[in-house]
Amino acid sequence: MDSPIQLLEHTDKATKQMLENVRKRKKKFDDVKMWHYLSIYITLFFAFIFIIYFNITIVKHYSYSFLSMLSASLNDVVAMFLIGISIIGFGAMNLLKQEKEKKEKEYQELRCEIVDRSKDLWKKEEEWKNRHIVFELMKKKYDINLYHEKK
Repeated sequence: MDSPIQLLEHTDKATKQMLENVRKRKKKFDDVKMWHYLSIYITLFFAFIFIIYFNITIVKHYSYSFLSMLSASLNDVVAMFLIGISIIGFGAMNLLKQEKEKKEKEYQELRCEIVDRSKDLWKKEEEWKNRHIVFELMKKKYDINLYHEKK
């Protein structure tokens, strides 16, 4: 368990475990989100390089006929490599997008559950009055908003 969550005074162990779980899911979501954006940039980069390379090496020399351009591009190893990397990057980008949406859904569901059950998690009057300390810690340290259900 992360030390700031473990050191909270106004929460019981079950609540601390829920806070730790939401922190872990947020980290997983952020990691997948970062990989998704990285895959977008890499795919765009290779697609851009392919377009420039294709224009310089094939279009300028074989623009008189589509079939000659197609034949020249299929015989060009670099062009095939660049288009292959772009296609693989596009597939990875889509897979990571699906994974990102799944992780976001899991994170948001648990975060909303904590918001919904806050009256049950901080039952005692003293805990209820000091729950804002927990909420502020989660917001400042982990960027997890427990004040409202909306994103």
